[in-house]
Amino acid sequence: MKTSRILSSLVAVLALSSAAMASAGDRLDRVGDRVDHRLDRKGDRIEHRLDRRGDRIDRRLDRKGDRIDRRLDRASRRAAERGHDRAAARLDRKGDRLNARLDRRGDRIDHRLDRRGERIDRRLDRKGDRIDRRLDRRGRHHRQQARLRQRR
Repeated sequence: MKTSRILSSLVAVLALSSAAMASAGDRLDRVGDRVDHRLDRKGDRIEHRLDRRGDRIDRRLDRKGDRIDRRLDRASRRAAERGHDRAAARLDRKGDRLNARLDRRGDRIDHRLDRRGERIDRRLDRKGDRIDRRLDRRGRHHRQQARLRQRR
Protein backbone atom coordinates (compact mmCIF):
# COMPACT_ATOMS: atom_id res chain seq x y z
CA MET A 1 0.00 0.00 0.00
CA LYS A 2 2.72 2.41 1.04
CA THR A 3 4.86 1.45 -1.95
CA SER A 4 2.03 2.06 -4.38
CA ARG A 5 1.48 5.52 -2.89
CA ILE A 6 5.18 6.31 -3.21
CA LEU A 7 5.18 5.02 -6.78
CA SER A 8 2.09 7.05 -7.70
CA SER A 9 3.59 10.22 -6.19
CA LEU A 10 6.85 9.51 -8.03
CA VAL A 11 4.93 9.12 -11.30
CA ALA A 12 3.11 12.40 -10.59
CA VAL A 13 6.41 14.20 -9.95
CA LEU A 14 7.87 12.79 -13.17
CA ALA A 15 4.79 13.85 -15.14
CA LEU A 16 5.00 17.37 -13.72
CA SER A 17 8.72 17.65 -14.45
CA SER A 18 8.24 16.38 -18.01
CA ALA A 19 5.44 18.92 -18.55
CA ALA A 20 7.74 21.63 -17.22
CA MET A 21 10.51 20.50 -19.56
CA ALA A 22 8.13 20.54 -22.54
CA SER A 23 6.91 24.03 -21.67
CA ALA A 24 10.56 25.14 -21.30
CA GLY A 25 11.17 23.87 -24.83
CA ASP A 26 8.18 25.80 -26.18
CA ARG A 27 9.31 28.90 -24.32
CA LEU A 28 12.78 28.66 -25.89
CA ASP A 29 11.21 28.37 -29.34
CA ARG A 30 9.19 31.54 -28.73
CA VAL A 31 12.29 33.37 -27.44
CA GLY A 32 14.17 32.33 -30.58
CA ASP A 33 11.38 33.61 -32.82
CA ARG A 34 11.30 36.93 -30.95
CA VAL A 35 15.07 37.38 -31.22
CA ASP A 36 14.98 36.50 -34.92
CA HIS A 37 12.16 38.97 -35.55
CA ARG A 38 13.91 41.73 -33.56
CA LEU A 39 17.15 41.27 -35.51
CA ASP A 40 15.21 41.33 -38.80
CA ARG A 41 13.65 44.66 -37.84
CA LYS A 42 17.03 46.03 -36.71
CA GLY A 43 18.57 45.05 -40.05
CA ASP A 44 15.73 46.71 -41.95
CA ARG A 45 16.12 49.89 -39.90
CA ILE A 46 19.88 50.03 -40.52
CA GLU A 47 19.36 49.39 -44.23
CA HIS A 48 16.70 52.11 -44.42
CA ARG A 49 18.93 54.58 -42.55
CA LEU A 50 21.86 53.92 -44.90
CA ASP A 51 19.55 54.30 -47.92
CA ARG A 52 18.40 57.70 -46.66
CA ARG A 53 22.00 58.71 -45.93
CA GLY A 54 23.04 57.73 -49.46
CA ASP A 55 20.14 59.69 -50.93
CA ARG A 56 21.06 62.75 -48.86
CA ILE A 57 24.70 62.60 -50.00
CA ASP A 58 23.56 62.10 -53.59
CA ARG A 59 21.23 65.14 -53.43
CA ARG A 60 23.93 67.27 -51.79
CA LEU A 61 26.41 66.41 -54.54
CA ASP A 62 23.74 67.12 -57.18
CA ARG A 63 23.14 70.56 -55.68
CA LYS A 64 26.89 71.20 -55.53
CA GLY A 65 27.18 70.20 -59.19
CA ASP A 66 24.28 72.47 -60.12
CA ARG A 67 25.87 75.41 -58.29
CA ILE A 68 29.20 74.85 -60.06
CA ASP A 69 27.37 74.44 -63.37
CA ARG A 70 25.41 77.69 -62.89
CA ARG A 71 28.56 79.57 -61.90
CA LEU A 72 30.39 78.32 -65.00
CA ASP A 73 27.33 79.11 -67.16
CA ARG A 74 27.38 82.71 -65.94
CA ALA A 75 31.12 82.92 -66.63
CA SER A 76 30.50 81.40 -70.06
CA ARG A 77 27.75 83.96 -70.86
CA ARG A 78 30.01 86.80 -69.78
CA ALA A 79 32.82 85.43 -71.95
CA ALA A 80 30.40 85.09 -74.88
CA GLU A 81 29.21 88.70 -74.40
CA ARG A 82 32.82 89.84 -74.63
CA GLY A 83 33.30 87.85 -77.82
CA HIS A 84 35.42 85.05 -76.34
CA ASP A 85 33.48 82.17 -77.91
CA ARG A 86 36.14 79.48 -77.42
CA ALA A 87 36.47 80.36 -73.73
CA ALA A 88 32.67 80.24 -73.38
CA ALA A 89 32.52 76.78 -74.97
CA ARG A 90 35.38 75.57 -72.78
CA LEU A 91 33.59 76.80 -69.63
CA ASP A 92 30.39 75.04 -70.73
CA ARG A 93 32.24 71.75 -71.24
CA LYS A 94 34.04 72.14 -67.92
CA GLY A 95 30.71 72.66 -66.12
CA ASP A 96 29.20 69.62 -67.79
CA ARG A 97 32.23 67.48 -66.91
CA LEU A 98 32.23 68.56 -63.26
CA ASN A 99 28.50 68.02 -62.96
CA ALA A 100 28.73 64.55 -64.50
CA ARG A 101 31.64 63.64 -62.20
CA LEU A 102 29.70 64.74 -59.11
CA ASP A 103 26.62 62.82 -60.29
CA ARG A 104 28.68 59.66 -60.73
CA ARG A 105 30.32 60.18 -57.34
CA GLY A 106 26.93 60.59 -55.66
CA ASP A 107 25.60 57.48 -57.38
CA ARG A 108 28.68 55.49 -56.31
CA ILE A 109 28.33 56.58 -52.68
CA ASP A 110 24.59 55.84 -52.75
CA HIS A 111 25.21 52.41 -54.28
CA ARG A 112 27.96 51.61 -51.76
CA LEU A 113 25.72 52.55 -48.83
CA ASP A 114 22.87 50.48 -50.28
CA ARG A 115 25.13 47.43 -50.56
CA ARG A 116 26.44 48.02 -47.04
CA GLY A 117 22.89 48.19 -45.69
CA GLU A 118 21.95 44.98 -47.49
CA ARG A 119 25.06 43.23 -46.13
CA ILE A 120 24.29 44.31 -42.56
CA ASP A 121 20.66 43.24 -42.99
CA ARG A 122 21.69 39.80 -44.31
CA ARG A 123 24.23 39.39 -41.49
CA LEU A 124 21.60 40.20 -38.86
CA ASP A 125 19.13 37.83 -40.55
CA ARG A 126 21.69 35.03 -40.42
CA LYS A 127 22.47 35.84 -36.77
CA GLY A 128 18.76 35.73 -35.92
CA ASP A 129 18.34 32.44 -37.75
CA ARG A 130 21.34 30.96 -35.92
CA ILE A 131 19.98 32.02 -32.53
CA ASP A 132 16.53 30.72 -33.47
CA ARG A 133 17.94 27.34 -34.58
CA ARG A 134 20.03 27.05 -31.42
CA LEU A 135 17.02 27.77 -29.22
CA ASP A 136 14.89 25.37 -31.28
CA ARG A 137 17.47 22.63 -30.70
CA ARG A 138 17.47 23.38 -26.98
CA GLY A 139 13.67 23.33 -26.99
CA ARG A 140 13.62 19.98 -28.81
CA HIS A 141 16.15 18.66 -26.30
CA HIS A 142 13.95 19.77 -23.39
CA ARG A 143 10.86 18.18 -24.94
CA GLN A 144 12.79 14.96 -25.69
CA GLN A 145 14.00 14.79 -22.09
CA ALA A 146 10.41 15.28 -20.96
CA ARG A 147 9.26 12.36 -23.15
CA LEU A 148 12.06 10.14 -21.81
CA ARG A 149 11.09 10.97 -18.25
CA GLN A 150 7.46 10.12 -18.98
CA ARG A 151 8.44 6.70 -20.35
CA ARG A 152 10.35 5.86 -17.18
